[in-house]
Amino acid sequence: MYKNLFQKQCTALPLPYFGDGATPVDGVFLLLYFKYVYMKSKLAILLALLGVYGAVRAQCSYYFFQRDKTITVGIFNRKGNADGKVVYKIGTVTVKDGISNGSLRSEVFDRKDKSVAVSSGTVACKNGMLLMDMKMMLAPQQSSQMQGAEASGKGMYLEYPSSLSVGQELKDGSFAMDMKMANGIPASVTMDITDRKVVAKEKISTPAGSWEAYKITSLSKTVINMGFGIPVKMEMTEWFVPGFGVVRTESKYGKTELLSIG
Repeated sequence: MYKNLFQKQCTALPLPYFGDGATPVDGVFLLLYFKYVYMKSKLAILLALLGVYGAVRAQCSYYFFQRDKTITVGIFNRKGNADGKVVYKIGTVTVKDGISNGSLRSEVFDRKDKSVAVSSGTVACKNGMLLMDMKMMLAPQQSSQMQGAEASGKGMYLEYPSSLSVGQELKDGSFAMDMKMANGIPASVTMDITDRKVVAKEKISTPAGSWEAYKITSLSKTVINMGFGIPVKMEMTEWFVPGFGVVRTESKYGKTELLSIG
C-alpha cells in the first residue's frame, strides 16, 4: 500500500504521510521520495538555466560569438582595389550573469598576403547589445606600427544597440592605451569616435551575403604619440546588421567589408 501511496504522491512536493507504526519498508519509500524531490528540483533548475542560456544565445548571435570560426574582412583602397585583409580567429565564448564574452585573435595581412600585425581583443553582448573592443577599430596601418609593442590599458567598448531606427543618435566611444615600443620608446594611443548617428537603412551585399543594414555615420580622431602626436581625423560610415554585426565600413582612405565566415 505504501508503494502505491508513494507513486501517487511523487508528483507533488509536500511530504507524504505514512501514518503511525511505520515499518522499515516505509522508511525506504521515504528516502526514495526525498531523492525524487531532490532530483526533480535539480532538473527544474537545470532547465531554467538552459532556458536563460538559450535566450542569451538567441540575443547574441553576432558572428564574433561563433566559437572556433574564422572571420575574414577585406581591406580595399580608395580606388576599390584589394589592399589586404584582417583575419579574426574566435577563441573562447562564455556566458556569465546574462552577458556573453568572446575572445578574438586578429591578424593583418598586406596585399601580398604577408602578415604585418597580430593582436587580441574582446567582444561582449548584453541584452542583445554588441560591445566592441575599440582596439580592434584601429586602422591596419596603425596596428602595424604597434607590432611588437608592450601595451597596457583599460578596454573601452563601442556600443551597438540591438534595436535601431533611422535618425537615432548613438553613444560616443573613447579609448586610451599606453605602450612601450619594441625599441623601448614609450608611446600612447587615443581614439575618440563621436557624432554617431543612424542615417539610413539599406540593402548591402558583400561576398559573405546580403543584409538589410543600418548605415551609421561618425567622426573619428586617433592620435599615436611617440614623443609628438599628430591627430588623424576622418569621417566614417559603417553598415551594421542587428544580431549579426558590421558588414562594411568606408572612409576617405578606402573601405572594408566582410568576405567570409568559415
